[in-house]
Amino acid sequence: LGTVCPALAAEAALAYTVQPRDTLIGLGKTLLVSPQAWPEVARLNRLPDPNRISPGQTLQVPLRLLRSAQAPARVVSVEGPVTLEGRPVRAGDEVQPGQRLVADASGSAVLQLGDGSRVQLTPLTEAELTEHRRFDLRAGTGQDGLFASTMRLLRGSLEVVATKLQRAKPLEVTTPTAVIGVRGTEYRVRHADAGSGTEVLEGRVQADVGEQGVALAGGFGAALQAGQTPRAVPLLPPPDLSTLPARVERPLIRLRFPGTEPVRVQLAADEGFSRIVRDERVPVGGELRVTGLDDGTWQLRARRIDPAGIEGRDARATVVLKARPEPPAAMAPTDRGKAMVGDIRFAWAENTEAATYRLEVAADAAFRQVLQRQDGLQGGSAVLRLDEPGALWWRLASVRANGDAGPWGDPQTLELRAQPTPPQASMDAERLSLAWSGRPGDRQQVQLARDPAFSQPEAEATLDQPSWLIARPSQPGTVYFRYRSVEPDGFTTPWSSTLKLEIPRDWRDAGWLLLPLLLVL
Repeated sequence: LGTVCPALAAEAALAYTVQPRDTLIGLGKTLLVSPQAWPEVARLNRLPDPNRISPGQTLQVPLRLLRSAQAPARVVSVEGPVTLEGRPVRAGDEVQPGQRLVADASGSAVLQLGDGSRVQLTPLTEAELTEHRRFDLRAGTGQDGLFASTMRLLRGSLEVVATKLQRAKPLEVTTPTAVIGVRGTEYRVRHADAGSGTEVLEGRVQADVGEQGVALAGGFGAALQAGQTPRAVPLLPPPDLSTLPARVERPLIRLRFPGTEPVRVQLAADEGFSRIVRDERVPVGGELRVTGLDDGTWQLRARRIDPAGIEGRDARATVVLKARPEPPAAMAPTDRGKAMVGDIRFAWAENTEAATYRLEVAADAAFRQVLQRQDGLQGGSAVLRLDEPGALWWRLASVRANGDAGPWGDPQTLELRAQPTPPQASMDAERLSLAWSGRPGDRQQVQLARDPAFSQPEAEATLDQPSWLIARPSQPGTVYFRYRSVEPDGFTTPWSSTLKLEIPRDWRDAGWLLLPLLLVL
């Protein structure tokens, strides 16, 4: 641009280089809004001879006197639900000056202006292309196709990458409280009910609130609130993302960010972040929760937010989501359940995406000591033989028909108990004594019956110890005894093996009855 004369200092103007055979009258017909405008151009440039201009001479021409026309911008990228004047927008659609774009919570779009600058609408943003004017100074001179563009941000945020090309005037973003103008830079603009703000990542920005303004260099930002003088504030350094998982295996993504400031987090489908699908503010100590994303590789960037709402520099990470096919829901044994050693039936709710299932049983929660693993299981259950008592962990996974294996489900715990020990008995003329092994704190349920099915118990009781002393049955013949344990949490073991006892008619003729009896069915 040439030097602006004092008369032009207060208004926007363009420098035009005079070409061979140019005359002011001719320019009035081709360059200016009307042939009557050339005398004002001569006066404003203080030409010695208003009827004569020379090739190579520079003329400062006010924008208001130049021929121009509004031109459309173009949507070059759309992700998720975005509307243009209420209708769904697609990549390649034109946006006319005066039209409004709205992105919902999972939508974003990139608008390319005539000079190559790009303006990205992040999720939950509403913005209007208020001006996109093209000034055609003269084809073939290098001065054709200059643009004057203005975006109005009504809510949400815009992320702008402005080209370093010459413009008719600086690219502007306006909000209800501020005007942000640039020539070539990368910056962000936000607006909410509490006010506006901007951060400059590269280049320089002029931010004005009414009559007050501040020039911002790269690495600085400013809060822009009505009635307050804006001031430049250094951007916070990027947050530490080293603790984030590189792989997520659940449809619900849950991420925590260390630090003492809230964090703004964006997820995008591309490394250039032109396809932003989520844009969230995570409070200090809070958690980012995201659902509805397909399996694949996602790009994440996060920035800290200072008390004035100014957002800092970005940190970036890659997150691989592999959550499908989802593992089946475990049904039995119940988590933290108990069972007796032997054949254990594992059951689950079948997944419609799965053709087969995987089942693992381990002696540790990390599944480093796998005891059994079954692949290719079909249906909703499987039986495994487990003979060693102790704590176990088990988990399930789904496999598609094409062999695509999903992640393991959450581990379930199971405590295996040894089978009840056979009871022992002794008897004299008056008493029958029964004993077995038991754990302190367990209650014992006992039954004595004349039939092995225990359909009509002759005696039964609940005891606090693993022994039972009762009167000797008065009637001779066969009796049957069994017991089971009830643990403090309510878990009840199976009945023990059945002890068969013979009650003699005359106990004095059966001295062997004083010895322990161990007749087990």
